[in-house]
Amino acid sequence: MKLFYKLCIMVAILFSISSCQKVLDKKDLSSLDGDLIFSDSTLAFFNLSFVYDQNLPAWFGNTGGAINGNGTFSDEAQGTHLFFQGQVISTTVGDFGTGLSNSNTWGKIRKINEFIRDIKKGTLPEATKNKMLAEAMFFRAFRYFDLVRLYGGVPLVLEPMDPIGAENKESNMLPRNSTAECIAQIVSDLDFGIQNLPGRYSSNADWGRITRGAAAAFKGRVLLTYASPQFNPSDSQARWQAAYDANLNAKTLLDAAGFGLNTSYSNLWFQEVNNPEAVLITGYNTKNGDVSKKNNTYDLQTRPTYLSSGNGGSNAPTWDFVSDYPMKDGKKPGVSTTYPYDVKLFYKNRDPRFDQTIAYNGATWPILGNANYRLWTYYTSTNNGSTWTSFETNASNTGFYLRKAVSPTITVDLLPNSGTDWIELRYAEVLLNLAESAAGINRTSQGEEAYQGLIALRKRAGIDPGADGMYGLTPGLQRSGLLEAILYERKIELAFEGKRFWDLRRWKKFESVLNGKKRTALRVKLKTGAGMPTPAEFLNTRNNLDLDNVYTSFFEFEIQDKDGANINWKPEYYFFAIPDNAINNNKKLIQNNTWGGAFNPLN
Repeated sequence: MKLFYKLCIMVAILFSISSCQKVLDKKDLSSLDGDLIFSDSTLAFFNLSFVYDQNLPAWFGNTGGAINGNGTFSDEAQGTHLFFQGQVISTTVGDFGTGLSNSNTWGKIRKINEFIRDIKKGTLPEATKNKMLAEAMFFRAFRYFDLVRLYGGVPLVLEPMDPIGAENKESNMLPRNSTAECIAQIVSDLDFGIQNLPGRYSSNADWGRITRGAAAAFKGRVLLTYASPQFNPSDSQARWQAAYDANLNAKTLLDAAGFGLNTSYSNLWFQEVNNPEAVLITGYNTKNGDVSKKNNTYDLQTRPTYLSSGNGGSNAPTWDFVSDYPMKDGKKPGVSTTYPYDVKLFYKNRDPRFDQTIAYNGATWPILGNANYRLWTYYTSTNNGSTWTSFETNASNTGFYLRKAVSPTITVDLLPNSGTDWIELRYAEVLLNLAESAAGINRTSQGEEAYQGLIALRKRAGIDPGADGMYGLTPGLQRSGLLEAILYERKIELAFEGKRFWDLRRWKKFESVLNGKKRTALRVKLKTGAGMPTPAEFLNTRNNLDLDNVYTSFFEFEIQDKDGANINWKPEYYFFAIPDNAINNNKKLIQNNTWGGAFNPLN
């Protein structure tokens, strides 16, 4: 059983531990002696497991706030939101929160700080204490980074505050720390983890606990964000150097501990224990009625409804995103001369990651244990072309389904209890973070990290190496061109992993990538008229037909707008407003200068 699932049966276990009998004899369990609890490794472990359970992100990197990273907030998936309608107000992004609740950010930070305070008071061996401290401090850094990337600097609360009362209300009102101070504290917490966590755990039962490499890799992500244009409009080379040093160290530590790229891009999601690519994970297990286990709903929601046991068809890729995949030689569509792009055969000769991520009309998609299953999403005319009906029930809104990380073998009856782990931070991202920070400090030669990281990922993907061994990359790119190539690679490699929104935001790319545009869908229609098969005739023969011939002979396309009005992301969204209720609750908080206040999130 993975680490934090033990939390769910904590109460039962506590009442069976003989060494705790005197503790449990107390009638008022709320008055338990903290020193006693945190001097017992089992009880301390249960408390730490609660910190894990409260703070590990869900699928798509969702941390429980306003940003649901399933692709809706980028060019990956279709979906309306105030972000893209130019209608964000000061209460839209309410992750700042007020009040004391285990479900809001400050409540979670308080629980982390309580654990840090109490474990320090305990009498566990120093090495054990420091390791647990490091795990808790990792999550404090994780939570603060989530706040800072939304708002800029926030109050740094590093000790549990006393309950608010008339006598101490004023002392609990803290001003915002500068963004620089917050980043420094985040880095300090992560550095403690790098010093005190193991490189790898020896027991499979500990799979998923934070390692030294995970702390280092997350530090690399933080400092890369801090070096990016959102936080670094003056392009400070010192920040890029700090990001490079952190990401190089992360790669070095992970390599030494046996981490690396999984041999399979598509199957890496299904190797759980000892997956070399899984640097930071949220573990799930097949539930099957066992309340001590925790299941996800990703598989259930993502596959087509008629192949599911509930609401399927979510997370559907847009035609825009599908169209932008490279060809098999790594060149962009329309640029490749080896594989000319034909929009009528859009699926043909693409980067192998295309077929491992996108399920399209006519695709062979191993699913439900059927290695030869063919997916069909076309529409047929039922009234001389005036009415079109999908072959599917509740068909995809975009004409495509997300195939990435959808189990090829799990059966319909087990879907509600699917247990595939979420990988929040992959070794592939570490390579990309290192590549980007290397390009940022002009390490742009073909033997240095910027190119080498991209080559490693494209080689693993199965892209043609080409005569020059560059896997479709343009040789001799300088800083700006290489940074663009890296962002493009991130778009493909990390598709639908909750990273695209943050990449567009930290690079301030929303205006140039999306504004004034509309995300689109592809409707594939079965032709009608003389010489064309009836829908029933086509249904009986389609699985045995050559797909290229089907597309050229029997189908026609219609590109459909899925946004209505043009996307309208505004510059002030790069740092959201502190919510009104938080400012009303704490008169020392100052609003961001892009929202009418005097606080500069760039300081």
